[in-house]
Amino acid sequence: MLEIKELTGGYVNIPVLKEVSFEVENGQLVGLIGLNGAGKSTTINEIIGLLTPYKGQILIDGLQLQDSPAAYRKKIGFIPETPSLYEELTLREHIETTAMAYDIEQDTAFERVEELLELFRLKEKLDWFPIHFSKGMKQKVMIICAFVVDPSLFIVDEPFLGLDPVAIADLIQLLEREKKKGKSILMSTHVLDSAEKMCDSFVILHKGQVRAQGSLAALREAFQMPAASLNDIYLTLTEEAAR
Repeated sequence: MLEIKELTGGYVNIPVLKEVSFEVENGQLVGLIGLNGAGKSTTINEIIGLLTPYKGQILIDGLQLQDSPAAYRKKIGFIPETPSLYEELTLREHIETTAMAYDIEQDTAFERVEELLELFRLKEKLDWFPIHFSKGMKQKVMIICAFVVDPSLFIVDEPFLGLDPVAIADLIQLLEREKKKGKSILMSTHVLDSAEKMCDSFVILHKGQVRAQGSLAALREAFQMPAASLNDIYLTLTEEAAR
């Protein structure tokens, strides 16, 4: 379970978030929605520990980063928007390096991702280097490495970019399966049609604050748009930003 309590933070001398509070419960997929610059990436960077909050609390299963950095980080599986791979390492070595970083036995790591290697048609490419991978293949490597960790919280930032329709469908099924296992999932995306179908709840960030949160029905009530889609609500945000 992820709990964010009155989080205020950002970069040095550049405050972005203002008393942001929300939760992602066990077995729940929450969509983090907002315009560019709303604070989505900052929120994610605060959670994974790349930024230090000015004030407020971030807890995963009741644990804060400062309590035990290693134990806290082991609870997170992060799939970034832009794949970040080591050019000198093969796919196999990326899996092995991830396992070593999280103190996971090599055999256990490959057991955890064997199905994904088959699913993403990468099993025969374990000895390939990133230079030979397309953007979509690189994104699949990031997904595989996140699953090596077997975290309690998945953070997925724009997961559909670069993926073909088959891979998108596969990823949706994977996230649904992890949710049924009781994993918490926070997903930031601009693919609103998919988010509307996938997410149990939403957090709408606007200018560094939570503009609304809850189910689609709760968002419709907050924006006073009884029949609105998630895309309609997003367009309303753009109008608010232009005022």
